[in-house]
Amino acid sequence: MLACMKFTVVMLAAVLSFGWSAADAQQPTKPARIGYLSGGTPSAARHLLEAFRQGLRELGYTEGQNVTIDYRWAEGRADQLPGLAEELVRLKADVIVTHGAVATRAARAATGAIPIVFASSGDAVATGLVASLARPGGNVTGLTIIAPELTGKRLELLKEAIPRFTRLAVLWNAANPVVVPEFRETEAAARTLGVQIQSLEVTEPRGFARAFSSVTGRPDALIVLSDAMFLSQNAQIVGFAAKNRLPAMYAESEFVVAGGLMSYGSNLVVQYRRAATYVDKILRGAKPADLPVEQPTKFELIINTKTAKALGFTVPPSLLLRADQIIE
Repeated sequence: MLACMKFTVVMLAAVLSFGWSAADAQQPTKPARIGYLSGGTPSAARHLLEAFRQGLRELGYTEGQNVTIDYRWAEGRADQLPGLAEELVRLKADVIVTHGAVATRAARAATGAIPIVFASSGDAVATGLVASLARPGGNVTGLTIIAPELTGKRLELLKEAIPRFTRLAVLWNAANPVVVPEFRETEAAARTLGVQIQSLEVTEPRGFARAFSSVTGRPDALIVLSDAMFLSQNAQIVGFAAKNRLPAMYAESEFVVAGGLMSYGSNLVVQYRRAATYVDKILRGAKPADLPVEQPTKFELIINTKTAKALGFTVPPSLLLRADQIIE
């Protein structure tokens, strides 16, 4: 009888234990909360965010079901970013995804606890966002668009397309800490090629008209350095190049799709899809400090031959053969 009672107690404990475990397993899991912070506009980033959401779906996350995304846009006004970052912190985001170094700095200033993943950024080490690419440290990691040879390569490709060009206008955001060293590298590469530079500095959307009107002489070409605000103003920038018949080199293919001549750089769509894997790892318990910053392994040359014809010149066949994509 005693043995039978012990067996009954053991079985009852097992049943109760199983019952509690089953109940726990059936409890609804709290949806993950992702904050997204950008200095640009929703329209300019629509395709990038779709790539990010696609990456999340491939990992089992569906927006509105087991994950919510709170979007915050500065729409070219960098001074709005700190307040928008603080809003995401107050919403208690599990992770904040950013575009660009300025947005990432604003997010990091707002929180040292919430993990931050930059989907696109310039030199994160030089600007102090991370301690190193291999071991970022702190609460920030992500994907960079920078490689040491990139700036010089863009000028070489532009020179190959327009062999006689000697004067170059450079459009850049002097308030972006990542772009400043990139501009210096552009100056150095231009000196090597014997090209004179005219600096066109823009720090806010209202500054484009002033910068465009400050152009002196007749530049032979234009190069536009990477910046989230510029990406959101691509129609205005491409329109300026077209109106002044300026062959232009861009960092992002989005400008070429909008009618620019050519671009050379990493694929932002691919990077945004990859950013989803960082978010997934963090939501599963990984620390940003231990997730290496990813550098692009491939750069794409995109050429718009329709724009070349409108500008009145023929792109060299040697350049067309090396293009990853030709827009006709």
